[in-house]
Amino acid sequence: MPAFFTPNGDNYYDLFIPEGIESFNEIELSIYDRYGKLLKFAGGSDASWDGTFLGAPMPSDDYWYNIKLDTLNRKGHFSLKR
Repeated sequence: MPAFFTPNGDNYYDLFIPEGIESFNEIELSIYDRYGKLLKFAGGSDASWDGTFLGAPMPSDDYWYNIKLDTLNRKGHFSLKR
């Protein structure tokens, strides 16, 4: 999993995309803020995050993820840097 991403439009690390997920059949990605608020839920090929919530950019901070890949379940955190 990437440790950070920088959604600033320069085409480098603009999306939080877990690497290697294309080899799994069932994919679910959930992104949460530090208070546990669900910011993004996506499945399949849409399992990425652009750093926004309801169209507004989220601030630089740490965020947490839960990703389910077939029978695997991984949790962790990453930093969003603006």
